[in-house]
Amino acid sequence: MGFLDSLKNIVESANDIVDDMSSATVEDYGPPAYTLYTALQLGNINRQIDITDEQDNVKYYTKSSIFALKGKTDIYDAAGNVIAHLEKRPVSLHEKHFITMADGSNYTLSNEIFHVVKDITNIEGLDWQLRGNVIGLHFNLVDENDEPVATIGKKAISIHDKYAIDMYQPEQEQIVVAIVIQLEKMLEQRRENESSTTISFGDDD
Repeated sequence: MGFLDSLKNIVESANDIVDDMSSATVEDYGPPAYTLYTALQLGNINRQIDITDEQDNVKYYTKSSIFALKGKTDIYDAAGNVIAHLEKRPVSLHEKHFITMADGSNYTLSNEIFHVVKDITNIEGLDWQLRGNVIGLHFNLVDENDEPVATIGKKAISIHDKYAIDMYQPEQEQIVVAIVIQLEKMLEQRRENESSTTISFGDDD
């Protein structure tokens, strides 16, 4: 067996493990304490994202730099208080994104390489992991004890990029909101990169 075959088997095995990790549902975890919702506001120059409760009341919202390379976003609660500041590193093999909470605590989202379809994102500073399937758009956020913190699933019934956030550790709500918004930013960046690549290939005669 050649090196490429061995590497392919390693990647496939790792992806199978991540698929099992990210497929847990309410049947596995039980019902959540409550659910929040997030939707990208299309056409907003600052690319605002709202986080709403089950009654569609806005609990948090974002304001982002219009310059994509800076990747800076502030998250506010409904009263207008900043709860977190988000940034990304323009060039990084591990696709690092940074969170600074209002109390000064810092966390880094670092995407593991060699996962083509499934993703493992380590939350450095918390020892949490975000395990997901980028095609099925379902993600599980687990803590250092492998207990569920939240699950995030794509809602296909809306014209917005809308996700449901099922909360299992309500005391971690603001950190979860910051992580989910960074997840949306990461997926948004990937779509833009893929679109740019497609356009570039399409321009070649």
